[in-house]
Order: sequence, then structure tokens, then C-alpha cells
Amino acid sequence: MKAARNRILSRIGWLLALLAVLIPARPAFAQEDNRVPAAFMGAFFLFFCILFLVWYVYHALALQTIATKTNTENPWFAWIPILNIILMLNVAKKPIWWIILFFIPLVSLVMAIIVWMGIAEERGKPNWWGILLIVPVVGLIVPGYLAWSD
Repeated sequence: MKAARNRILSRIGWLLALLAVLIPARPAFAQEDNRVPAAFMGAFFLFFCILFLVWYVYHALALQTIATKTNTENPWFAWIPILNIILMLNVAKKPIWWIILFFIPLVSLVMAIIVWMGIAEERGKPNWWGILLIVPVVGLIVPGYLAWSD
């Protein structure tokens, strides 16, 4: 009887020792389903990539149309990221070296407003249309208005 009792206590001891080792390791062995948050993040990322692509095509088409209407050479520069800044400077009749100022963080905002004011003047619109670029939703409409209005 004493031998059976010792055998049971020994097995309980081994079981408790095994549990003491395995319980802290549970997260390492757990097969939790992390696909749902990853799917939401993927959909979120895809949505913003599509939104950015639509904005980029709209902006490039507007800039290309502005360059065509102002008889600026190389209107296809509107589709290439750094060259579109050079195209905007050419349309606004500003010096090309101003492109350096577009790479300085806060100065680039001021330079973009000045260049868009010049583009508005070249299109025969009031220059305050360039200032509207800093108004959140209206700033999206300005390139299209300058491109496709008479």
C-alpha cells in the first residue's frame, strides 16, 4: 500500500513538474489565429495604395495638361517624380535651381505655394489659387481647376 501511494505521489510530482515547465512555454507553442488583424492591415494598406495611385494619376494628368496648354516643352515630365518639379518650375517660369529648395522640409511647402501661384498666373488665373493649395480639400481641386478650366 505504501509503494502504491509513493508511486501515485511520484507521478503527481512528475505531472506538476511537467506543467510547471510547459505552462510558461504555452505562448511559444500556441497556434493563435493572427490572420484577421493582418487581413485588416493588408486591406487598409491596399486601400491607401489605390487612393495614392488615383491621386498621383490625377495630379500627373493635370500637370501634363497645364504644361500642354502653356506650351511648355516635355509635358511627359509630369509622370516622373523629380522631373515633375522641374516641369512645374518651367511652367511657372522660375529658375531651375529652386528644385534644391523643394528638398528642404518646411521650405518646400512655401516653394510649392509660390510655384503654384506662378502656374496660376501662367494659366491666366489669379495667383491666390496657388495659396489655396494649403487648404486641405481645396488643395486637391486646384491642379484640376488650373488644368481643365478655360
